[in-house]
Amino acid sequence: MKIARILAYRVELPLVETTYKWSGGKSITVFDSTIVRVETDTGLVGHGEVCPLGPFYLPAYAEGVRAGLRELGPHLLGASPLELSKLNRLMDAALKGHPYVKSGIDIACWDILGQATGMPVCELLGGRYGDDFHLYRAISQESPDEMASRVAAYRAEGYRRFQLKVGGDPDVDIQRIHAVAAKLLPGDRLVADANTGWTQHEAMRVVRGVRDVDVYIEQPCLTYEECLSVRRHTDHPFILDENIDGLDMLLRAKADLAFDVVNLKISKLGGLTKIRQARDLCVSMGIAMTLEDSWGGDITTAAIAHLAHSTPTEFQFTSTDFNSYVTVSTADGAPQRKNGRMAASKQPGLGITPKMDVLGSPVVVVE
Repeated sequence: MKIARILAYRVELPLVETTYKWSGGKSITVFDSTIVRVETDTGLVGHGEVCPLGPFYLPAYAEGVRAGLRELGPHLLGASPLELSKLNRLMDAALKGHPYVKSGIDIACWDILGQATGMPVCELLGGRYGDDFHLYRAISQESPDEMASRVAAYRAEGYRRFQLKVGGDPDVDIQRIHAVAAKLLPGDRLVADANTGWTQHEAMRVVRGVRDVDVYIEQPCLTYEECLSVRRHTDHPFILDENIDGLDMLLRAKADLAFDVVNLKISKLGGLTKIRQARDLCVSMGIAMTLEDSWGGDITTAAIAHLAHSTPTEFQFTSTDFNSYVTVSTADGAPQRKNGRMAASKQPGLGITPKMDVLGSPVVVVE
């Protein structure tokens, strides 16, 4: 089996809640997502998705996905989509860096591998653990009272894990954390995610200001060294995200005892093949994980579900269901949230069928 053609489609994903806001005044109302289609000479077809959180979150942007595919795609024609490690070496040789560009192709080839073997991707990634797994709900940055008011509605949808978007004015963030924490019930978990938004001294003020709150602190500062300093001055459980972009940083952070939980994103690492390496390394080192991606719709959510469901339960801290945040559905068969939890499809591959009428005409064709 060989890759015969690669196509990409641009889809806009408006938000159900209109706007998503996080640190530094960043916000977005419509996500620009790229659906990648890999066709083979046997007729099997796989799909992946890449959706950066705007151009100001990670070193990735939506049009960069499409430009990268035009550059990378010709090198992959004739390659086997079933030999995932070999394919990733080929992609890394043909295009240095830009892991997010490669992610959609890698996911699509896992989809093909699952269809070729008659197995769901989660079983190929290591096996299915349990019946389902926990989801978290991100609470967009607003005033303390507005953010606290959302907890009851989200809990009514089944969520018990809440990721509070902070990283603004430290005094207001302290109020935000206290206000939301006051709405929690036994069994709920709260994460204060600054998305690199605080300077080191601001982060120190916040962790001292919420020392009596049961809250996880996530990625408080821009650099690893700043985060490590804050970590060493607080006893709150600590999560790193943006700084962990490869196995080297994962091993360094483990050696430094820099975190209790790590947030791993599929496109940040370059696809399911590479995030599986990081995931398995975390399991061997006893590190719990949030397993997700930057953003996306049905296909990204399906990929997240297979990754999360193939992770031993005790290390699966939480994941997310991006397709419930947006108003456009791009595929049939995508997993859906049930009582704040989700399960991966039991169908071969990702278990999804793209809605071609929604995808429209391809914006990239490599053949």
